[in-house]
Amino acid sequence: MENLNTSLDSTGAGRHVPLSNRVAKNLVCKQLSLLKEGSLTIREAGQQTLAFGDGDIRFAPAELVIHDNSTWKDLLTGGSIGAAESYVAGDWSTPDLVALLRFFTRNVDRMNEFEDRFSWITKPALKGLHWLNRNTRDGSRKNISAHYDLGNDLFETFLDPTMMYSAAIYPRPDATLDEAAVHKLDTICRKLDLRPGDRVMEIGTGWGGFAVHAAKHFGCHVTTTTISSEQLELAKAKVKAEGLEDRITLLFDDYRDLEGQFDKLVSIEMIEAVGPQFLDSYFSQISRLLKPDGLALIQAINMPEQRYSRALKNVDFIQRFIFPGSFIPSFGAILGSVRTGSDLVLTHAEDIGFHYARTLHDWCERFMAHREKLDSLGYDQAFRRLWHFYFAYCEAGFSERAIGVSQIVFAKPGNKRANILSV
Repeated sequence: MENLNTSLDSTGAGRHVPLSNRVAKNLVCKQLSLLKEGSLTIREAGQQTLAFGDGDIRFAPAELVIHDNSTWKDLLTGGSIGAAESYVAGDWSTPDLVALLRFFTRNVDRMNEFEDRFSWITKPALKGLHWLNRNTRDGSRKNISAHYDLGNDLFETFLDPTMMYSAAIYPRPDATLDEAAVHKLDTICRKLDLRPGDRVMEIGTGWGGFAVHAAKHFGCHVTTTTISSEQLELAKAKVKAEGLEDRITLLFDDYRDLEGQFDKLVSIEMIEAVGPQFLDSYFSQISRLLKPDGLALIQAINMPEQRYSRALKNVDFIQRFIFPGSFIPSFGAILGSVRTGSDLVLTHAEDIGFHYARTLHDWCERFMAHREKLDSLGYDQAFRRLWHFYFAYCEAGFSERAIGVSQIVFAKPGNKRANILSV
C-alpha cells in the first residue's frame, strides 16, 4: 500500500502563523472540545499536542497530523469539503483515515452545526454548481461520463473480475471480495426469482456483470442500458467473450426512453444518479416496464430520514468531487415516490450497509496497492489522495450507519408469488 506521510515537518516550528489561521484554529478547537464518542489527537510542528473527545475505548483512536497551518482555515470555512481539499493538497495526514472520519461521523450533528455556522460563504456557490449538474437527459450523460468514463483501466485496479461497482455481500467472515461480488449477484437473482426464459430489464449496465451472470447462470434474456460509453464498450466485449449475444441486448439509452414489457427489472445503485426531482418519474417508468405480474429489485444507497431534508439543501464531498449530480434518497423518499408515481407494492427490504463498509475497505486496499500502475496510467498523487479520501469517507459512513444501502423488492399487483430470500 502507498505510504501516506504522517510525520511532522519540523521546519514549521519557526514559521509565522497568519492571524486568520490562528483565529480559525481557536474556533475549530472550541467546537472540537464538544465532541464525544472516542478520542482525537491533533499534532502540529512547534505546537502543543491537542486532545479531544471522551476517550471512549470502544472506538479506535483518531489522529490528525497538520503539515500546513492553513488547514485550520480550510476546516473552518470549508467544512468537510475543505477538509477533503486540504487532504488532497497534502496539508494534513493521518495514520488511519477511516478511524478519523468515523470519529467525525459519530459526531455528525455537532459537526453539521459548526459547518452551518461558518461555511455559509461557500455554500451558495456549491449549491449553484450542483444545480447545474441536475439530471436532465443531457445532464445525466454529462454527470455519468464525468465519473464512469475516467477509464476502464482505473476501475480494473480495484474492482473484482465481474466489475461490480456496488456493495458486495460477504457470505462468510473470511470471504474474498471476488466471492462476495458473485454472492451478491446470486442473491439478487434469487430475490427476483429469475427463471429460464425470463425477460429482464436492467437500468444501469455498469460493465455488464449482472447481465452476464443472469444470462449465463439463470438462462434469462437481459436488456440492459447505460449512458457511459466506456462501460458500454467493455460490456460489449464481455458479452461477446461469453458468447451471450443472443441473450443480452445492450442499449445506450436514457432510462426515461426505454420501451417494452419485462418479467423482471433490476437497478443496482443507479437510483443515486436520478435526482430528487425525477424520483417519481423513475418509479413510474419502472412500473410501465413491468408486466402485470412483474418484480423489480432496486439496490439503493439511502440516507437516514432524520438527515434527509438537510442533505437536500447542502452539497457534500461526494457530490462536489466524485459523483456530480448525485443524491442519496431516504427510504421514506423512495416509498413516497413509489406511492405517487406507480402501482408498485413493497414486498421485501434488507439493509446490507455493513457489507458495503467491507466492500469499500477491500476496494481501497486494492486501489492503494496499485500506485505504480496508477502512475503509469496518469493518475497522480493528488488523484490517489482524492480517491483514498472517497473510499475512506464512504467506509466511515456505512460503518457508522450515517448512510445505508438496501435491496428493495417491489411487485406489480398481479404478482402473487412469495419467493423472497434474505441475505
